[in-house]
Amino acid sequence: MSAPIIELDGVSKRFVKPLDAAEKVANLFGAGLAEKMVHAVDAVSLTIAEGEVVGLVGESGCGKSTLGRIVAGILEPSAGAVSYKSRRTETLASAERRAAQLAVQMIFQDPMASLNPRRRVVEIIGEAPVVHGLVPASDMDAYVCEMMGRVGLDPGARRRYPHQFSGGQRARIGIARALAVKPQVLVCDESTAALDVSIQAQVLNLFMKLREEFRLTYLFVSHDLGVVQHISDRVAVMYLGRIVELSPTDEIFRAPNHPYTQALLDEVPRLEAKKKRFSALKGEIPSPLHPPSGCHFHPRCPFAFERCPVERPVLKEIAPGRFSACHLNDGPQPRPGKVFSDGEAVAA
Repeated sequence: MSAPIIELDGVSKRFVKPLDAAEKVANLFGAGLAEKMVHAVDAVSLTIAEGEVVGLVGESGCGKSTLGRIVAGILEPSAGAVSYKSRRTETLASAERRAAQLAVQMIFQDPMASLNPRRRVVEIIGEAPVVHGLVPASDMDAYVCEMMGRVGLDPGARRRYPHQFSGGQRARIGIARALAVKPQVLVCDESTAALDVSIQAQVLNLFMKLREEFRLTYLFVSHDLGVVQHISDRVAVMYLGRIVELSPTDEIFRAPNHPYTQALLDEVPRLEAKKKRFSALKGEIPSPLHPPSGCHFHPRCPFAFERCPVERPVLKEIAPGRFSACHLNDGPQPRPGKVFSDGEAVAA
């Protein structure tokens, strides 16, 4: 792999809901109300090499989409730094920063929500390249036809509105819009989740074709492990705002290390003759308003012991190219020893 094109260093994102006027008045009378803070992303460090596809997986609400928006420059991190080609984006001059933002584009989960219903497709795809001076206004129509052809759409339909296309076609419009500004990195946020399986396969094949054609780098956000296994070079597993495991795709599917990763892969349906009883991961993902102390996964982990609710595990290298954040990697531990429920130790 070449040098990183994207680098995240201790990136965190917190959303704060300030007190409204009524709550401030209530505090004057001793209500003791405080601002609510959502810990969406918690000190994430990640590098993405040029030309690489990194899959980002985890349960709904774990912070995948928020992290993708930070990489794409849509959200500013609350702490930490984002670097593009080894240069921190907040230190770039305005022109350089604009170029870096154009170089990283995002494809959203719901095309119907992300495409302007009052704009024709020719405007949706062609407006940004013209505004940013990539294409002369006189050439916009021809350029849009070229982009539509590259993603498998009929250029003759460029005067139509988004609602006049199918779901798969709208997904391709979103891809064409992102490609129109000549990016180097695409952040794909559940880009195939709303599609039928057959259309999903076509869009995935399109992503792989475009990767080779334009030398693209992908951060592929998904909860579908089968899709991630098919398209990714490496996989990052996220839980409650933290990356708990990062590994080459083949290795993580062959021998997952972190208990959360093991639980996710155990529930993937497989075409095997032997019988298997599927059991959902016990408990629900804790609230990011009040995340558990220590290891965030310890209230649901079958291998949790005394150290887990006290000390946060560090994401460290356990084998060449493999990283995991679990205290069990530090040496022999009782497995299982104590099982923790809502932060309280009970007998195993």
